[in-house]
Amino acid sequence: MPGLQDLKQIKDQLAAQAAREKADQAARALVAKRAAQERNLFETAVGKVQRLPTVARADLKLPAPRATVLQHELDAQAALQESLSDEFDVSSLLDTDQDLSFRRPGVGADVVQKLRKGQWSIQRQVDLHGLRSDEAREAMGQFIRDAHKQGLRCVRVVHGKGLGSPGKAPVLKDKVLRWLVQKAEVIAFVQAPPNKGGAGAVLVLLAPVRAITSRPA
Repeated sequence: MPGLQDLKQIKDQLAAQAAREKADQAARALVAKRAAQERNLFETAVGKVQRLPTVARADLKLPAPRATVLQHELDAQAALQESLSDEFDVSSLLDTDQDLSFRRPGVGADVVQKLRKGQWSIQRQVDLHGLRSDEAREAMGQFIRDAHKQGLRCVRVVHGKGLGSPGKAPVLKDKVLRWLVQKAEVIAFVQAPPNKGGAGAVLVLLAPVRAITSRPA
């Protein structure tokens, strides 16, 4: 049988266990109280609150703005602003030598000579054969704009020799010369040499991109 000493030891252990359980319960109660205070912090600060009644709201769904492409608008605006006249007088601007040529003020004669000798590589061309006058004007204008934007320097415009025109007159050729002179991107052009189109084409030298700051009206 256990002695008095053993009984006393068991009693102390039970008391210690009860004390620990009581302390644990007190700690849990304190944690729960603090959590409740944190959850009700706003209510504790301002007092009792009351939810506002729900008010019906109109659902106004506005149509999404239509997407636009800025560059497309700029190109369209440039095309509208550009007016290439068929009546523009170029007689005083062209060098009426054997091989018709043009150069803007400040462009040296050697530039035209190099262009005529084929020292500039043709990077792209547009063929205006079979187009009506207004179609050819639009096609050539768009071609020059695009070529200049892409940084091209030398291009060819094929207009034909006019052998199929009434009276076999080079009507389109004359108009192409007028249009080219009015294009700010064009700094020089010459009639193509025989091996590059001859009298049926023009070699055109375009200005560097940075050189064009505005377009002609």
